[in-house]
Amino acid sequence: MEFKGFGEYAIDFYDGLVVDNTKAYWEDHKQTYLDDVRAPMEALLAVLEPEFGRGKVFRPYRDVRFSKDKRPYKDHCGGVVELGRGGGGYYVQVGTEGLMVAGGSFAMASDQLARYRESVADDRRGGELVKIIAKLARKGWEIRGEQLKRPPRGVDPDHPRLDLLRRKAIYAAKVWEPDDTLHEPGCLDRVRQGWRELIALNEWCADHVGLTEKGFR
Repeated sequence: MEFKGFGEYAIDFYDGLVVDNTKAYWEDHKQTYLDDVRAPMEALLAVLEPEFGRGKVFRPYRDVRFSKDKRPYKDHCGGVVELGRGGGGYYVQVGTEGLMVAGGSFAMASDQLARYRESVADDRRGGELVKIIAKLARKGWEIRGEQLKRPPRGVDPDHPRLDLLRRKAIYAAKVWEPDDTLHEPGCLDRVRQGWRELIALNEWCADHVGLTEKGFR
């Protein structure tokens, strides 16, 4: 499957959806979503599969069961390649902000979080993560992930890696605003190179966070 870039109206589709997040808008513009967003995303993941593994495209519908925000549709389309949730993954997203490439541990179950904190607290393993993050930051990556406001229970508030210990997820992200490259084959190069730069972080997550034996809440 060939990837030629996202369709001409991909961003316009999401700009309109932000303004009118209704079933009527969705049905009127569904073909644009299928042609300019979903089909290119599937093609992109297919091209990257030999190097990174099989990916999947997320559903366009929001889970509103426990949310006060009842808008039915997501304002972006995401694709992911992951060994298992929380154990490291590669992510790509197209939406109103343009193209986002990301990777790491996006969510951790309780057993994963315990292993993560134990590893970060260890000077060797934690020091390795610090070096990986510093290298990514120098290349323009933003380190993200939910953080506690206070130190976790039992953690020294003066710990040198307290910022990392407070995290409940850790991933790196880079965003390109909408431009011509988004709609061209060169978009593939951005994603491929970005994912390659995230290999070390994902390998750390796979080794020190791993897969969960428990469910996510």
